[in-house]
Amino acid sequence: MIKIKDLSRDWKEFSLRVDLHVKKGEYFVILGPTASGKTLLLELIAGFYYPDGGSITINERDVTDLPPEKRDVGFVYQDYSLFPHLNAEENIEFSLKLKKIPVNERRQKVEAIMELLGISHLAHRYSITLSGGEQQRIALARAVVAKPRTFLLDEPLSALDNRTQNMLRDELKRIHHEAGLTTIHVTHDQTEAMVLADRIGVMMGGIIVQVGTPEEVFSKPVSDEVASFVGVENILDGRIIANTNDLATIDTGDGYMIDAVSDCAKGSTVRICLRPEDVTITPDNDPNLKSSARNCFAGKITRITPFGAMVRLKINCGFPLMVLITKRSANELGLDVGSRVIASFKATAVHLIKA
Repeated sequence: MIKIKDLSRDWKEFSLRVDLHVKKGEYFVILGPTASGKTLLLELIAGFYYPDGGSITINERDVTDLPPEKRDVGFVYQDYSLFPHLNAEENIEFSLKLKKIPVNERRQKVEAIMELLGISHLAHRYSITLSGGEQQRIALARAVVAKPRTFLLDEPLSALDNRTQNMLRDELKRIHHEAGLTTIHVTHDQTEAMVLADRIGVMMGGIIVQVGTPEEVFSKPVSDEVASFVGVENILDGRIIANTNDLATIDTGDGYMIDAVSDCAKGSTVRICLRPEDVTITPDNDPNLKSSARNCFAGKITRITPFGAMVRLKINCGFPLMVLITKRSANELGLDVGSRVIASFKATAVHLIKA
């Protein structure tokens, strides 16, 4: 369990102010854009920097003024930081030597963690001969072998290719559960956060601006800035003109009405947030394709952008609407620039932020 209370630190051109509670055994992801203070917060928790104010408590012990080696944390940087003059086995053993653990016990621990991570065959290899994924596994093993209660990961997958990232995400989750760790993982990668996190803290400008489950953060952002960062590409201004049994009708100001599930009062000014993958597309000339969604708008495709297995559409419905569908769906529907379509989405897919 980690409790951070009124934590503050001022650098020359950046300030950090954080309150945070990470539960025991939780996989907590700090998600934010570049230069938002994510790594600095991790380094404060690890003891590489000391705060100007506030406190850091790990497992009921105040570690605010303790040096890193007395905090019982394992730390993995994104560049792995392996010692080039030591082979894989010696790198992993290094922290155990610092703790003066007897040789036989050290070897048993190193062999066990290498077997757990499937890297026993790399024991006598040096970092210069290892791939990025192999180096990452060595770095993870070195951090975990000393059995810290807290595991701190700084962008651990950012330098790896997609295939290796996918493999190591599963590895990280497995290590976390099998070793019984409390993990804080820093990243700017939204997929990484969604796959790994029990909860997410969104960090911007040195402040944690939202904490919640992946579903809460990605579907119910607390601000325009968070919404934009987590991929809510459709953000419109509106005013609630009616609300009956928490079904609100919002006037966008351009003669278009959008229904949303919300308890916001009539007359409220709001931001309308809609994720692009929550919009369904059907050709407007097919009478057999009807939507049960409350929100249906006729429009014309003005841009098509391929993204691997997905396709992003920009549709002019009288207001701009960004839509994300599979490439297969786009091909089956015969979509092209200029195609006329019906864009539909459920009232429950719409999230409102009070302006």
